[in-house]
Amino acid sequence: MNPDRFLIYTTVLTIMGLSNAVIPILPELAAQDHSSFGAFASSLLFSAYFLGALATMLPFGILSDRFGNLRFIGLGILLTAGSGLIILLSENLWVLLLARFVEGSACGAFFPAAFSTLSEYRNPGRYMGEFTFLLNAGLAAGTLFSGLLAETHLKGAIFIFTFMSFLLILLILPRNRELKSPGQAGKKTTENRSVVNSTIGNRNTEKRNTGNRNTGNRPDSISDPFKRAFGTLTAVFRGRNSRILLLSMLLNGGVGILIAYYPDYSADFLTKAQLGSSIASLYICAMITSLLIGRFSIGERTMIRIGIAFSALGAFLAIQYPFPGFSCLGGGSGIAIVGFSLAFARMDIDRGLAMGLFNTTIYAGLSLAPITAGLFTGVLSLEEIFLANGCILTGAFFLKE
Repeated sequence: MNPDRFLIYTTVLTIMGLSNAVIPILPELAAQDHSSFGAFASSLLFSAYFLGALATMLPFGILSDRFGNLRFIGLGILLTAGSGLIILLSENLWVLLLARFVEGSACGAFFPAAFSTLSEYRNPGRYMGEFTFLLNAGLAAGTLFSGLLAETHLKGAIFIFTFMSFLLILLILPRNRELKSPGQAGKKTTENRSVVNSTIGNRNTEKRNTGNRNTGNRPDSISDPFKRAFGTLTAVFRGRNSRILLLSMLLNGGVGILIAYYPDYSADFLTKAQLGSSIASLYICAMITSLLIGRFSIGERTMIRIGIAFSALGAFLAIQYPFPGFSCLGGGSGIAIVGFSLAFARMDIDRGLAMGLFNTTIYAGLSLAPITAGLFTGVLSLEEIFLANGCILTGAFFLKE
């Protein structure tokens, strides 16, 4: 396997595993310093991660176009290891909140650079499908290991994934020359080594040009790429691509609402084991569909529409049938995310900026939609909120191209 892909795949598994390793033990983490904030403290620990990712995803995506993707993949690894170590050792609520924000920032550094790198390969649909598969595998593993180890060692899963992040530091250290001169990374041969030599030569030239885009003809100051990005984003928001942004936010927001509120909603009819299995089915089905869809010759628009259709169906099913509902929701989101990643990668803007924008829509939906839904909990029941959520996803399916 290509070294860049191996590094990206192992890193996404580790980052996602650590991010979800805290979810089953949020109340215990919040109560360690005898805080009086109760459930609100748990929600803060949950949201701090997404806020960190939301705040940094787009700036880091812009900077990765200038300074090179590998540097920001490395930064993501370092921030993950540091935040994991702090969560492992600290019991202070405010320190934990800061660590979760830094952990989200690690995600913000890593994801745009990783998606940008994968989008440059010959078969990006397949590799983004594999990436999404491992992303969901990490989320499922973090939740599962944390639940299994919580009774014997509260932070056992956090230790596992923090240790893995330090191993990744050892993996990236030998590539310090590429970190210092990221343009040289493009000189390495990429995927499909069985292709004839002339094809390999052409692909290496393409990768070199991509690397030179990041290092040659640099602007006079760091502010210049942000100014250009602002103008580019303004054009994106005004054009047809704005619909892609909206669809991505709506889909991920729908997923976030169900995950955030289903534990309270299901308290009277599901055990913790049943609840955990139902939510885990979301990630498992997303793993399967994201891996399979990239191997079919289907356009990104078709992928998005199929994914949203299954997600809307799952949102309605989950109200009464949690396991099939979450399974359908996960399967649809896995298909749609691959379609979204391809759609953003093919925008006529820098790849780092495009992938930063893509991931920003994901974390905007996951962080802001549950907060927005919370404003209506005083006037609507959770079942009515879930019904509205399903209707919004259905409306997204019928949104004109």
